[in-house]
Amino acid sequence: MNLRKFGVKLLAGLALLSATAPTTTAFAQEDKEPILVGANYELSGYSASYGVALFEALELAVEQVNANGGLLDGRPVELVYADNQSDKTETVSVATKLIEDGVVAIVGPGATDVAMVQSQIIEDAGVPTLIPAATADHLTTNPEGDVYNYLFRLASTYTFQANAAARFAQDQFGATKAVVLVDQSNDYSVGQAGPFVEEFERLGGEIVREESYTGGETDFMGILTTLLAEDFDVIYLPAFYTEGGLITKQAREMGITQPILSGHGFASDTLVELAGAENATDLYYTSHFHTGSESPVVQEFIAAYEAKFGKKPDTFGALGYDAANLLFQAIEDAGSTDRDAVRDAIENTQQFDGVTGSFSFDDYHNAVKTAPMLHMVNGEIVDVFEVDGSTVTE
Repeated sequence: MNLRKFGVKLLAGLALLSATAPTTTAFAQEDKEPILVGANYELSGYSASYGVALFEALELAVEQVNANGGLLDGRPVELVYADNQSDKTETVSVATKLIEDGVVAIVGPGATDVAMVQSQIIEDAGVPTLIPAATADHLTTNPEGDVYNYLFRLASTYTFQANAAARFAQDQFGATKAVVLVDQSNDYSVGQAGPFVEEFERLGGEIVREESYTGGETDFMGILTTLLAEDFDVIYLPAFYTEGGLITKQAREMGITQPILSGHGFASDTLVELAGAENATDLYYTSHFHTGSESPVVQEFIAAYEAKFGKKPDTFGALGYDAANLLFQAIEDAGSTDRDAVRDAIENTQQFDGVTGSFSFDDYHNAVKTAPMLHMVNGEIVDVFEVDGSTVTE
């Protein structure tokens, strides 16, 4: 099945997506060869809240670049995409088909576990790929530890976010005792829990209890009941919005009031819906973006996104928007759609000025930047703290 045709059918069935694929403008009437950009995002399944936001922002970026004349002297950008369904097998199938369809580059997937399964396929095919939101420390390296030539990541790593949370807990709250709740079935959760424990203890803190659960569970009363007898200052809960929202709700309703810290898996409106706004209080999570920023670049993006989709963008929309525009800039810098030239242009990007901040890529193809720590009260962001989770070398 041709992925461009599939995209049209897919969007017809998703009320939450507003445009049809392929995304083009009147350029088609000018017979200019389109530049094919592949998108491998989760439009359904467990991480759809992230994937849809990423994809919507990509749609907006394509619409804007085409309205401004396209790339490479007037060539329109055309999206080639399909729903990977938050499934590893489907993700591989989508990546393979995108490559066969001749895309210049790929953006996505969103979640770490599905993003990682396509890495070697992309490397073997030599297709530059931007991963906007996945956070695994080793995402950009192969099992031997060598950097993938064609893979680049925009989000902060597990360790960066965990380090930032541990330091923030001690600096902001004077925390000396922490509880860690980890989803043993989720690479994202496990990947952040370990570095948090290590950094919190390195700074002199004590992990008084570490409890495990499995993604998909809905009743966390047993785990939370054990915390009532513990003396602790903060909870570290690296989780997706699904379990994170439910745990937050149940914890607050049981009278557990200590601050809950997390990573950007909490950056979803769905988390507030699941927790209840009144329970989504004293939540602190590392992010990449917040709508309260006074940056003109950020405010222009928010206005455009809201005009198109009728809602404000979240962290994942911002990451998706930066990935798209960075790719467009790289194509322009390369002066062609040659995959290797585009790859080189991405690697050589210096201080890209995006809505998630200004950044370049390090030797491991990770974006280098600081990140905001957002403080939520009653489901609303009320404070923003700048944090740095860079690894300390001693």
